Amino acid sequence: MTSVEPQRGITLRFLAEPTDVNFGGKVHGGAVMKWIDQAGYTCAAGWNGTYCVTVYLGGLHFLGPIRVGELVELRALVIRTGRTSLDIAIDVYAGDPKSPERRRTGHCVVVFVAIGPDGRPTGVRPWRPESELDLALEGYAVRLAGLRKQMDAEMEERLKASG
Repeated sequence: MTSVEPQRGITLRFLAEPTDVNFGGKVHGGAVMKWIDQAGYTCAAGWNGTYCVTVYLGGLHFLGPIRVGELVELRALVIRTGRTSLDIAIDVYAGDPKSPERRRTGHCVVVFVAIGPDGRPTGVRPWRPESELDLALEGYAVRLAGLRKQMDAEMEERLKASG
């Protein structure tokens, strides 16, 4: 029996369809968010070999529109692992399908929790940075997690004070 290394990153590609359009004639942000979640799940589940659920989407930044008929490319990459969670960076690109050129149209980080057969969080296969870029990406994920905890604590305080 051979041992196969898990795939750290994946790329999903598809054409933006007329059903994806918003009132302004461009691809709806909600459609892009759905694709982001699908790419993130595919990456997380492929890395860990388990079912994973989305628990947080942070730093979502739309950089430019996607037009109907464009080839959309979502590049997902594991950038940090915890005990039961994985942080996945996702970059969104789009362009004419007849051309190899793509422009970056968005990015974010999605956090997934691995779920075991019992429906409860389960361990995640560890990932370790190997390059300067890996270290920078992991550092970005760590800073986002810190900001998320800080904002959650502030909101809890405000809710307690108002209730």
